[in-house]
Amino acid sequence: MTQDLEKLFEYYRQGDNQFKTAGGVEGCYKLANDFYDIMQTLPEARKILFMHPNDLTESRDKLALFLVGYMDGPPLFEEKYGPIALGQAHAHLPIGGPEKEMWLVCMDKALEKQDWPESFKAFMLQRLHTPASRIQNRP
Repeated sequence: MTQDLEKLFEYYRQGDNQFKTAGGVEGCYKLANDFYDIMQTLPEARKILFMHPNDLTESRDKLALFLVGYMDGPPLFEEKYGPIALGQAHAHLPIGGPEKEMWLVCMDKALEKQDWPESFKAFMLQRLHTPASRIQNRP
């Protein structure tokens, strides 16, 4: 990573800079909606799409509110749904390496659709490997 990119990544880690750069709550909803739109249209993502309910309204809401908190915004997920327990919430689903990677592919494509600095998109994709790994419960 270049020194300039390292400095930008440091900047994004400070306070609520991630949340602000993403466009706040509205930006998090846009990312979540783009993510699920991509998952619904990408044939390779069918397996992870079918792990969700047919009506994705709550899934979209939960992901958006998770992203708000994950980007150091207000704890809206906890206020609405209670404590975040990624592993426990996904334990009933067979999520292995291929499913984790497909989730990240969908997220990468959703990040591409955001009107954000390229450095911030790269930063977020790197950060999102952590929750993706936390929900993986199979090899």
